[in-house]
Amino acid sequence: MDENPTFEYQALESDMKSLAAEVKRSRENAELRNSSERELVKEAIRAFPRLNHVEHPAPPVPSPASVQAAANSPLPDYAQSAPAEVKLEIEYLLDLVFQHGIGKALSESEKSPYFVQDAFHDALAGKLYPELQRRGIVK
Repeated sequence: MDENPTFEYQALESDMKSLAAEVKRSRENAELRNSSERELVKEAIRAFPRLNHVEHPAPPVPSPASVQAAANSPLPDYAQSAPAEVKLEIEYLLDLVFQHGIGKALSESEKSPYFVQDAFHDALAGKLYPELQRRGIVK
């Protein structure tokens, strides 16, 4: 997504509808009633339906040259100082969302260490939050 999200990723359209439903369910959860809108999005991502998929070899990880500068990085602040391999893995998972959908990326992330999974969830919430706001799903 760019700074002015037009959300041209058609592969994500059905995922966005599912994510909206998960946000609504999260909002109705008594334990999350006092949570921020951004936290609701993170919880919805964690609860997002996983794909039952056939195992395919992973596409190549982007080269270090393709990693964005920290100021423009989609990574959460706490992941900025992570080793380059970890940053690349998180960015690979983000790319996977826009190529194959949220469910595929979440399934792939389950192979990663918890730190990578958590940073991926946070980064994805940050990337999708503006679009969810634009659609009126979150405030």
